[in-house]
Amino acid sequence: MTRVAPYSTEAPDRVDVDAMPGLVALEFGTDWCGHCQAAQAYLQPALAARPDIRHLRIEDGPGRALGRSFRVKLWPTLVVLRDGVELARVVRPGARADVDAALSVSSASE
Repeated sequence: MTRVAPYSTEAPDRVDVDAMPGLVALEFGTDWCGHCQAAQAYLQPALAARPDIRHLRIEDGPGRALGRSFRVKLWPTLVVLRDGVELARVVRPGARADVDAALSVSSASE
């Protein structure tokens, strides 16, 4: 598997996320999280197959405002948005089909 970029410690403000046009996939997690590392086998290929979706990897944890605003409880959590509105979410995906299903909601809602 190709090297995955680290989760960004610089998160956008929620108001900026809500104003992002088009499809956005917010992936919340941490670099040291075993669940996050394991899920990359499903997340990366599914997102690579959808170049129409902007993918942001955001480090989450206590005191991280963006994750709290999306009520993230477990990692990784992938939140799919269109024009700032949540369409789907998948928490701790166990198969690529879980991620594909969340991403396909974005196509179905057009």
